[in-house]
This record gives sequence, structure tokens and C-alpha cells, in this order.
Amino acid sequence: MNDVQSANVEIGGARPEELPDILALLDQCGLTGEGLAPHLSTTLVARDGKQIVGSSALEMYEELALLRSVAVKPSFRGRGLALHLTRAALDLAKHHQVRAVYLLTQTATTFFPKLGFKSIARSSVPEKIQRSVEFTTLCPDTCTAMEISLIQQR
Repeated sequence: MNDVQSANVEIGGARPEELPDILALLDQCGLTGEGLAPHLSTTLVARDGKQIVGSSALEMYEELALLRSVAVKPSFRGRGLALHLTRAALDLAKHHQVRAVYLLTQTATTFFPKLGFKSIARSSVPEKIQRSVEFTTLCPDTCTAMEISLIQQR
């Protein structure tokens, strides 16, 4: 956290006018922003001044959520920002009384377990999450599905 603080980076809710900057960040990081706009109210950003340097988002499905769009601008990597953004998203999920959070990843299979996520069979993901654009269209079948239960963490 000290590195993030020393860089004057603050994490907070995304504002509608920031959507183009968030989408540009995701594109720069090789992630898609498709389908993100409807979930802007549960999107978090890391700001260095007025510059968007990181993001994380939740797609809410009643008592479940899908974590997506965890991204950090390359020049801000190595400072723990992805960890802070993911923790902030999990805190937001708890605030919304979510009992479990799911995600799909191709490149961060060693990162998310540090936060308590466990790999699961894609077929084990609840159907309402499987119907998301992430599962149906955006992420290839080779992506690893992961889950974290928030029930005992409340």
C-alpha cells in the first residue's frame, strides 16, 4: 500500500465521463471493454491525478458477481496496484452482499490465488454467470475459471 500511496494514486468509483479512458486502458492492456458500460456503477478506477492508471469491475448477478477488467497501466505496474484494485472490488462485492465472485483469466492464474481465488471447472460456474458476455463471447474456452467465497469473509 505504501507504494500506491507514495505515487498519489487513489482508488474510487468510475464516473461516466471516464468510460473512454477506461476503455483505452483496457485496450492498452490487451483486455476488452465490450459489455463494460452497463456495469460502470460497479467499476473502480485508480487515478493518478486526473489520469486513469488502473481499473477493476464487477458484473452483478444478484448474490453473485463476475470480476472483470482488472488492468494497470504498464508504467504503473509493480506497485501493488492490481492487488489493491482487486481487494477494493471484493470489498464492493461484500458491500452488495455478494456471496461469491467468479472470474476468467488467461494470464493471471498465479495472481488471483494470492487473494483467495481457487481454480474451478468452467462448468461449475453458476449458470447466471455463464450467460455473461465474458463467458459466452469474449473469453476463449482456454481461460481458467476461478471463484472466491465471500461468506466467511464478511
